[in-house]
Amino acid sequence: MCLLTYLPPGTTPDPVALSIGATANPHGHGFAVIAGRRIITGHSMNAESAIDRFTTVRKRYPRWAALFHSRYATHGDRTVANCHPFRLGGEARTVLAHNGVLPKRVHPGPYDPRSDTRIAAEDYLPGAPFGSIDTHRGARRLAAWLGKSKLVILTVDPAYRYSAYLFGEKAGRWDGGIWYSNTSYLPISVRWPTQPRRYVCWYCGALKANRTSRHCGTCGWCFECEANFPDCDSAVSPSSDRISPPPPRAITPTAHH
Repeated sequence: MCLLTYLPPGTTPDPVALSIGATANPHGHGFAVIAGRRIITGHSMNAESAIDRFTTVRKRYPRWAALFHSRYATHGDRTVANCHPFRLGGEARTVLAHNGVLPKRVHPGPYDPRSDTRIAAEDYLPGAPFGSIDTHRGARRLAAWLGKSKLVILTVDPAYRYSAYLFGEKAGRWDGGIWYSNTSYLPISVRWPTQPRRYVCWYCGALKANRTSRHCGTCGWCFECEANFPDCDSAVSPSSDRISPPPPRAITPTAHH
């Protein structure tokens, strides 16, 4: 799933929303805050420390754009090295964070511990395979490659026209002036106010009206022992407990000053 949060200039993060999103996406957290001519980043496997540091840095530098990311792992090890955001080509002036699954071209091969987004940031996108994202053609081609994913790029590199780029805006949600890539930042009671508890995953909040497995098909939560698949203590049925991602949504690229 993952939760990617974009904060335009002048907006203040909502620590409660970030904490709820981090609970549903527990495999690492990170942030980036533009601070004048540099970008301050932080990464942690501990959600509380990452959110605390982010809110502190953001309070100091509210004038520019910022982002926060909580990861739900689909590719790569669950380590700090795979926490978003990533430097684009190792360049500290430009970072990116992503929500979704990228094309197979950047999926890790055997024994590669990196995530698909990390591979894209380190090996593929630095070569500008789609041209400049400051052109309509380049932005459209990158959006087409992303498919149904969402991407935020922050930069202080003067080679770029803007300091922040948001791809997949329409697939996310604006709330209080802040953009969230999905609704996993909302309390479950808000996401599914009319659904009985038995129809909802009370870990990630996904609707499971026709649930036949003991595991949530979105996040892997076990309804019996309350642990994530495959680390639960309950017996696993190979035919019924396959974990599949939620259906993706369409995107449209947007640039923000």
